[in-house]
Amino acid sequence: MSDNKEAAAKPKKKGGAMKWVLIGMGGLILAGGGIGGGLYATGMIGGSHEKAESDRPRLVPRSEQKRPGEPEGGDGGGETTPEGEGGSEFASNYYTLEKEFTSNLADSVHFIQVGIAVSTPYDDKVINNLKTHEIAVRSAVLMALSETSEDQVFTAQGKQQLEKRLVKAINDTLKQKEGFGGIGNVYFTNFVVQ
Repeated sequence: MSDNKEAAAKPKKKGGAMKWVLIGMGGLILAGGGIGGGLYATGMIGGSHEKAESDRPRLVPRSEQKRPGEPEGGDGGGETTPEGEGGSEFASNYYTLEKEFTSNLADSVHFIQVGIAVSTPYDDKVINNLKTHEIAVRSAVLMALSETSEDQVFTAQGKQQLEKRLVKAINDTLKQKEGFGGIGNVYFTNFVVQ
């Protein structure tokens, strides 16, 4: 009987282990929330995406296209976008590389000399990136020119293929240097084969 009295005198602990599990989980949640809040506040998560997006070039609508002779920041007092159909919905921002490119043709005694201009539908950030990394871009263009065969430079189709290869070479270089290419087209301003 004394055993029964002792058992009746001590109340049974219900859920004692469960209480400690809940307290431990609550502590982990609070610690995780504090760490997550700290990382968000320092920009390591969440906030850095917004900053990266603002650093990327933006597409320029055709209505904002710069036109020669227009005052900066003004609309010139009238409609500047020509009426009609066709073309892109985005503006074209052009830039001519100052110095021409001269290279030997692949497996040939001839050489090629070209002047090129580029266009982009993006804002001035792409052109500024091109200017900043012009030496690396010039090297990539020269490498692409040196891989061009004599047969390619004498046909319109071959020249179009060369333009596409130059776009790829320039964009690859800009992606490597800035994380974003943005060049849409390459145009020849001069083209001589000797």
